Amino acid sequence: MRVGPASRRQFLISSATGLSSIWLQSHWSAILAAATHARQAAQPGRVPFAFLSAAQAAEVDAIAAQIIPSTASPGAREAQVVHFIDRALISFDRQNQGIYIQGLAALQEKVREVFPGTENFSSLGSQQQIQILTAIEKAEFFETVRMHTIMGFLAKPTYGGNHDEVGWKTIGFEDRMAYVPPFGHYDAEFQKDGK
Repeated sequence: MRVGPASRRQFLISSATGLSSIWLQSHWSAILAAATHARQAAQPGRVPFAFLSAAQAAEVDAIAAQIIPSTASPGAREAQVVHFIDRALISFDRQNQGIYIQGLAALQEKVREVFPGTENFSSLGSQQQIQILTAIEKAEFFETVRMHTIMGFLAKPTYGGNHDEVGWKTIGFEDRMAYVPPFGHYDAEFQKDGK
């Protein structure tokens, strides 16, 4: 029996719906915790970090601000990427906690080596920060922070980053509940055939 394009599409939609509901059900507590964390992070005057200390968060924020700098459009700092990173390190990416702990210690050593008398990366000027990051850009720590920064800049705001949807606005993404077809090549071909 041959299955037509409409049946195949319906099968995929049904499968995705079923898988989505199973995934939501199994991750519901983590989703609620992430939403609660994001709301708390938005409250002024509170240190909302769950994994990073305030000093570590300042360092990570400074690194992220160099990875996606503020120019004519907002960067990682305005997107509050550091909150996403903090949340990631206590939830889906907790296996990278050690990379952050060791990487921040190595960063501090590098800062002291290159700029004696300076303790914190975040206290350096922009060009000095770039000099330090260039020296460590091949390190696993920098690669991990870079990946988390990009993820946090473009993630759904309820996950702790992309504050005020600045990442989405930068790339022109519109967060809508429904999109007008065609969504892609297959839908366009389907509509052309009049089926």
